[in-house]
Amino acid sequence: MKQPAIVQIRKMNKNFGPTVALKNVDLDFYPGEIRGLIGENGSGKSTVTSIMAGMQKPTSGSMIYDGKEWKPESMAYAQRNGISMILQEANTISGCTVAENIFAGDLASFSKFGIVNTKAMNRAAQKRLDGFGLSRIKAADIIDKYNFEDRKLIEIVRCVVAETKVFVVDETSTALSVDGRKILYDIIRRLAIAGKSVVFISHDMDEILEQCTSLTVLRDGNIIGTIEEEELHNIKTESERNKLVEKIRFMMVGREIGNAYYRTDYDVSHSDEVALEFDNVSVGPIKNFSLKLHKGEILGFGGLSDCGMRLIGRAGFGLEKLSGGRVVRNGKVINNSITAIKSGIGYISKNRDTEALILSADIAENIALPSYNEISKFTFINPFIKAKMVNREVGNYQIKCKTTKQAVNTLSGGNKQKVSFAKWTAKDSDVIIMDCPTRGVDIGVKQAMYGIIADMKKSGKAIILISEELSELIGMADKIIVMKDHAISSEFMRSPDLKETDIIGTMI
Repeated sequence: MKQPAIVQIRKMNKNFGPTVALKNVDLDFYPGEIRGLIGENGSGKSTVTSIMAGMQKPTSGSMIYDGKEWKPESMAYAQRNGISMILQEANTISGCTVAENIFAGDLASFSKFGIVNTKAMNRAAQKRLDGFGLSRIKAADIIDKYNFEDRKLIEIVRCVVAETKVFVVDETSTALSVDGRKILYDIIRRLAIAGKSVVFISHDMDEILEQCTSLTVLRDGNIIGTIEEEELHNIKTESERNKLVEKIRFMMVGREIGNAYYRTDYDVSHSDEVALEFDNVSVGPIKNFSLKLHKGEILGFGGLSDCGMRLIGRAGFGLEKLSGGRVVRNGKVINNSITAIKSGIGYISKNRDTEALILSADIAENIALPSYNEISKFTFINPFIKAKMVNREVGNYQIKCKTTKQAVNTLSGGNKQKVSFAKWTAKDSDVIIMDCPTRGVDIGVKQAMYGIIADMKKSGKAIILISEELSELIGMADKIIVMKDHAISSEFMRSPDLKETDIIGTMI
């Protein structure tokens, strides 16, 4: 028999203007469980948890927390009272130390007469980092020294304290490497064993099945159903697992996804024409890297965190200063992003909030931005051509919005990712460098994106696909390049017999 719920949500509704995000949602979160929430982008999973965590208020409905009415004033208030939420995007403060980020909102604990005892704060922060197995991160360092993944881990350290009773993980694993995910999984398991409640939001089916003790599916703001632990973990054969996965997918999207998820062909042919060349490139710790990307080729890059694959992607778009060699497109050297865009290169960054999108601008502006030369005449933008182009992309990617004039920062993480993808398909770029292009995107849209990528290949586009999901690389790439210690470790050609286990050994 289950213990009483830590949090009870009853008849929760949330409207954003005419958009209904939640419809009479009832949810219970219990001690010792890892409750998965899954659904399409905009299904309501992040909305209901953000209300519980004090980020926004409901339109109507009620919450009970630890037997008492729960109306959190803010995210900080919720965390002080035991409900913490780690977000999909970066939520750290640049220009401050790691310790200042960990104790943000609680600096008074280290202050006397208005003066912060920095040494004491650093010692306390380092102790917490060490306790999470993150001794390599130093409390006194400025946080800007660390990459996106490390910042997410620092956020986790900030959120998970002794007083935490409910821990919400909102698509956080998409920002983490294999090692980072292991740290996160260990944390949530320890919390569950200690009788805490973990709410785990993810689009990754394998991750959900492996980590969660129960699973609730949302669609269009409604609870569709819950799969309890007995059904979730009583799987004996691959066939039973596939049936369960298909059941969950159907609950999510209301239709059969089918087997045509990744590419079904094994045609690795491409043009002899080189679309992008890395000529003896040295960038950061990468030395003398050479590679040719051809028209009609999907070149996959995989590896562990900081293996160098992201540096290659950034160098290809002119975002990194080279210490040697050159990146060449149609005889032209690519030394900055402006040159890259003018040369027909697009780039989808993993860090979409700081590199891929202008959050304060609207959807239309973000999609149209790289295409202004194409939709302008004598420096004047044709509003009709712009609107037609934007509306086409919004429809193709099923971006959930009230209007294309809606600010991008109001969208869910998955819908932001759709916008960052759409801006380059709108421009019809000939070369697209994709760094985790399906991060935070639901299963239905992933399927559509994979179809678009496959069509790009057929039309002669050249694609660099950087991914931490080996299944994605195996399913889509013509050739997979595995990087280790900032150099090429191995290469694998597309094959129906290629397995993840074949690749993993060359990554470590």
